[in-house]
Amino acid sequence: MDEGSGRHRSLADQLRSWPDERLRRLLTERVDLATPAPHDFSQLASRAAVRNSILRALDSLTRGQLSVLDALVVAGQTTTDELIPMVSASPEYVAATLEELQQRALIWNSPEGLRPLTGVADCLGSDPAAGVSGLRPRSARPRPVEEIVAAVADLSAEATALLDHVIEAGGLARAGTTRVGLPPADARTPAEELTSRRLLQSGGSAHPDMLVVPGEVGLARRGGRTTMEPVDVAPTIAAEPRPARLVASAAVGAATEFVRRTEQLLQGWGEVPAAALRTSGLGVRELRSAAQRLGVDPKEAALLAEVASAAGLLGSRADADGNPVWVPTDEFDAWCGRETAERWTVLARAWVASPRLPLLVGERGPDQKPWNALTPELSAVGMPEAKAMVLAELADLPDGTGPAAGTGLPSLVARLGWRRPRRPRTRVDLVGWAVEEAAHLGLTGAGVLTDYGRALARGEDPTPLLAGVVPRPVDHVLVQADLTAVAPGPLEPDLARRLQQIADLESHGAGGVYRFTPGSIRRGLDAGWSGGEIKAFLAECSRTPVPQPLDYLVDDAVRGFGRLRVGLATAYLTSEDEVALAELVNHPRAAHLELRRIAATVVISTLPVDVLLPRMRELGFAPVVEGADGVVRVGASEQLRARRPREAGARGSARAAAQAAAQVEVALRALREGEAEARRRPASASTAGGAASALRDAIERRGRVEIGFTDRQGVIAERVVAPLRVEGGELSARDVDASPDDPDAIRSYPLHRISRVTPL
Repeated sequence: MDEGSGRHRSLADQLRSWPDERLRRLLTERVDLATPAPHDFSQLASRAAVRNSILRALDSLTRGQLSVLDALVVAGQTTTDELIPMVSASPEYVAATLEELQQRALIWNSPEGLRPLTGVADCLGSDPAAGVSGLRPRSARPRPVEEIVAAVADLSAEATALLDHVIEAGGLARAGTTRVGLPPADARTPAEELTSRRLLQSGGSAHPDMLVVPGEVGLARRGGRTTMEPVDVAPTIAAEPRPARLVASAAVGAATEFVRRTEQLLQGWGEVPAAALRTSGLGVRELRSAAQRLGVDPKEAALLAEVASAAGLLGSRADADGNPVWVPTDEFDAWCGRETAERWTVLARAWVASPRLPLLVGERGPDQKPWNALTPELSAVGMPEAKAMVLAELADLPDGTGPAAGTGLPSLVARLGWRRPRRPRTRVDLVGWAVEEAAHLGLTGAGVLTDYGRALARGEDPTPLLAGVVPRPVDHVLVQADLTAVAPGPLEPDLARRLQQIADLESHGAGGVYRFTPGSIRRGLDAGWSGGEIKAFLAECSRTPVPQPLDYLVDDAVRGFGRLRVGLATAYLTSEDEVALAELVNHPRAAHLELRRIAATVVISTLPVDVLLPRMRELGFAPVVEGADGVVRVGASEQLRARRPREAGARGSARAAAQAAAQVEVALRALREGEAEARRRPASASTAGGAASALRDAIERRGRVEIGFTDRQGVIAERVVAPLRVEGGELSARDVDASPDDPDAIRSYPLHRISRVTPL
């Protein structure tokens, strides 16, 4: 990086010199700088120097980048050539990193050399695990290394140990009763030995009660480098190859099963909605019931529900009684009509962008209450980034390889820790959940990222790649004499839905095995099928003759269907078959139905219909509901739907990305227009925003300004100050006219009382 040809008076001047493409990249990487659109480059530079903005920018840096930035903080201001020996990395890496840090407006090229923003040192803190050395900045006039080495050589063992301890602890130590300025001969304690040789110095106005190890002393103790280990080498992922056939089989099977189970879950809730909690979440009982129906554990059922909700396929609405329930949205029907690969892509994209934590469902939170699925609190802002980074790292592995058993996940966590060392301490959990959820969705098979998973990680459309490996749906089954129907492959969606109305899915596989039972046939009759329609459907979809036992099963179910009719008495039962009524009344398990026979063909009960009906079916009977007009009520139940959330799924992510890009363009245009306007304004700031920008600009270039302010007595005054910090709505500045020893030389001025700022 050539600093000589691009040195600037301030960060704002440096930003002014950038072309639109470079500014566009800055506003994209540091999104907080673009919202709302800055008025001019002075305001943009002021925003870039705000503490919260710096913290967000630091969070996106790797450990190597943080180490280079930390070395620049220790050096104060320098050139690339002078900084390279201070960092345990290749010269090319240091130069490229400095260019990247300058692109992110964390450092700028002043006339004296490269310089970090004033607030960077405080925001970096002292965390060796994050690549921060903990060394203090060098003195304005650093001592030669030879002089420091000689001074350390004269120390006692206790003083040397104390010096090293303070350096490792961040370079600060409490002054206490330690005397400063003594000649070495008068030093009585290890601390006084260090102060007498200027290896520990007073913290000054910034740390009045502390002693500081100058940066050049820390560098000398570390051989002239801020870190001892190389910082430009990321940990490698322990990986091992796996058979391609195993990977494809496991991944495609998981992907198709995820789609099928999502459809089955939402279809069930479309017929019988799941009650919502008062907190809008999903109750434990409803989740367990859904998990049992799908044949999965509750955590996987929670994942299905959360992904469906993120994709806009599941929403909440009020039922007939006004109670909130979870039902499919109006988008669900259109989703069901698409091919399997298209439907999977909708779910996968929603999962990548979702901050939800479904694998926490059932665990207890800080208040010792269990987490419920679909509750607003069950999310983490870092989860989408964790997913994207996990997919990116798996995509970088050679084809056919995945994390090794046992050591793969820890090494993946270590690598992501190098890439984002300042991220939350829950990174281990987030990475583990992302890996497990990716396997459930079929993005990975046996731990290896698939081709369509790589396309998704790159932001491309994975549908064509998945469609090429998903088995083509078949339009037939093989009905067998043991009352089962074997699907030789994944069934067409309409055929699968119709078959599930009259048969129970017994086992999963390439297609599945469906079993016909009296209960499943009765379910079809309840949905409006007739016996003839069931037989015709089976004959049409089966490539084998319909066996006689299945014909008998259908006939028996039809014969018993509707012999008993349930109505409102509280409930009554009527049948032309007196023997059937007698069988029911005398059934050994029917006592709890509270039945009483009032006529040869009529029995009444004190139970309501919605309770009596399922209990009778549990006893093996097949009653139907009779309306007030005596007409039997059978037919498909009403499919309840909710309105799709506006920002759900991939559309919401695409819309957010489009809005962010549009905001960048608006900010870029505002900068150019504001710059033209700024050239016509005098060199002073008379607004609160302009004052803050001018003050931060003065802080970065270490200049002086004249401020006009109103004191607490309402008197308007002017003062020349050297700004030190703008934070919390206040300016901390040193009065230029005050004596350096004056304890009141550093004063605070509320920003709202400053009426004018004029750079000097």
